[in-house]
Amino acid sequence: MLDTPTLPFDRLVDALKAVGEPTRLRLVRLIARSDLSVSDLTTILGQSQPRVSRHLRLLTDCGILERYQEGAFAYFRLCEEPVVAGLVRTLSAHVDEQDPAIQRDRERLERVREERAARAADYFARNAAQWGRLRGLHAPEAEVEAALGEALGPRRVNALLDVGTGTGRILELLAPLCERAVGIDASREMLAVARSNLDAAGVANALVRQGDVYALPIQREAFDLVTLHQVLHYLDDPAAAVAEAARALSPGGRLAIVDFAPHALEFLRSEHAHLRLGFSDETVSGYLEDAGLELLSVRHLAPSGPGADRLTVTIWIAEDPRRLMAADKAATPSLVA
Repeated sequence: MLDTPTLPFDRLVDALKAVGEPTRLRLVRLIARSDLSVSDLTTILGQSQPRVSRHLRLLTDCGILERYQEGAFAYFRLCEEPVVAGLVRTLSAHVDEQDPAIQRDRERLERVREERAARAADYFARNAAQWGRLRGLHAPEAEVEAALGEALGPRRVNALLDVGTGTGRILELLAPLCERAVGIDASREMLAVARSNLDAAGVANALVRQGDVYALPIQREAFDLVTLHQVLHYLDDPAAAVAEAARALSPGGRLAIVDFAPHALEFLRSEHAHLRLGFSDETVSGYLEDAGLELLSVRHLAPSGPGADRLTVTIWIAEDPRRLMAADKAATPSLVA
């Protein structure tokens, strides 16, 4: 029988007191649907910034919300603890969605999301030409995504971490397999794009946050799947990024790396900020071995079109062997009488 997750009694009482106030309950419901800034929330609620900030501070102090910084902006998200998220979902389920204040909150939240989408569209429009050229050099994205899905299989994922999440596409693709998903990216502009895309796709179990691939802002050993999709070729120290990703894996967790095989397209270095012109299987295998992971599979997706200026995409799947080692140890009979 599975144990029901619980909160310490005092913390549960504090949490219930915190949400037992109209504005704070509205705040929690909004943030449960989308990470939002103080500016977003004052726009939605129509209340002053100091008043909203006081409520947010109380909700953060009691552990219902978490605050994080992206440049000059502070954002708030629901605490990732399953028991806290479950408590909020339970309370929200009993709120009358036809209440005028709740309806108004929902409508204003949609306007905030629409503004995000407009900013994301503008960013894409300004960069579409260079991205379009790059996508045309390798196998279609749909083919790469299908191959990644096949490599991972149908196994359910409790927690997914997508490092260098970019547009959030991997979160959107794998969210149906996950209980929860987290995307990390260094770029505020790309995080805005990712949030907009996740909102548009109706993905409710994923969040994104700003962070460094070499010092991930997450709990260690907390994810059973970590992905590095088209990230390593931008880095000056790919081995360190793989090692940091491995530290995020729970025992038995898997790491999926998607990147280019070695190539000679120098313009990607000068025009697209690629620091590495692809990776050989031997190189990636060395990164994985040094990180304490075991390589499970490799798949190469060669470009379909002719020409030397084409890229091969490679998918490497590796596993943290600690759960397997623990199982082997438990199965070994003791030689001590």
